[in-house]
Amino acid sequence: MKNPVIVIVGSTASGKTEVAIRLAEEINGEIIAADSRTIFRGMDVGTAKPNIEDRNKVVHYGLDLVEPDERFTVYDWKCYAEKTISQIMAHGKNPIVVGGTGLYVDALIYNYQFGENKRSQVDRLKMKDDYLVYGIKWDTEQLKKRIERREQQMFNSHQLIVETQKLVEKYSWDLQSMRSNIYQYVWKMMKGELSKEEAIRLGVLDDLHLAKRQMTWFKRNLEIKWCKMDEIISVILDDLKKIVQK
Repeated sequence: MKNPVIVIVGSTASGKTEVAIRLAEEINGEIIAADSRTIFRGMDVGTAKPNIEDRNKVVHYGLDLVEPDERFTVYDWKCYAEKTISQIMAHGKNPIVVGGTGLYVDALIYNYQFGENKRSQVDRLKMKDDYLVYGIKWDTEQLKKRIERREQQMFNSHQLIVETQKLVEKYSWDLQSMRSNIYQYVWKMMKGELSKEEAIRLGVLDDLHLAKRQMTWFKRNLEIKWCKMDEIISVILDDLKKIVQK
């Protein structure tokens, strides 16, 4: 097997993007985000989207694909990802898929088939041979501290306030994309309905629940190789070296 597609998964705040950027710099790679939140334009700070500096280091795909009120299905993402993987390989780069949206990842690595109504018609089968999937693992307390630290940094950013104000002026809270993100707590804080401390606490709780759901999903895939964050790059590089030597 040559030029496998590397997939890096894990919970929110696990360091997936940082690892993917470091790996891309090592293997001449480009990154495809598998994240159902970062697809939305105008939702940057609140979704922990890679910043401009990170995007200047390594090419990122899968960000800012649609407006928050536009429909974008798993089928749409799978088609986009497969096309992008082919393009990356065509110009001699190595694709790295990274994200925490389990259904996106599974649709790709298990090659879900979709009918006319664009809903998946299959369950998990055998993973495609040309994919190598790695997961970043943390113990619960360590991950909680990372989530708390990130939440604090977000709420200390004036840009998050500006971003929320723009979203509120343009879109409705009836949108799932608005209600499922941190913006609901920022907006309530801005209106004086929540203190900053309470908004942060609620944001942390949401992310802890999200992390639990993500890990429950990914742990069903027994082919994922789980690694600590400080070990995962060397593990991937060793695996790639073995493949080249075959």
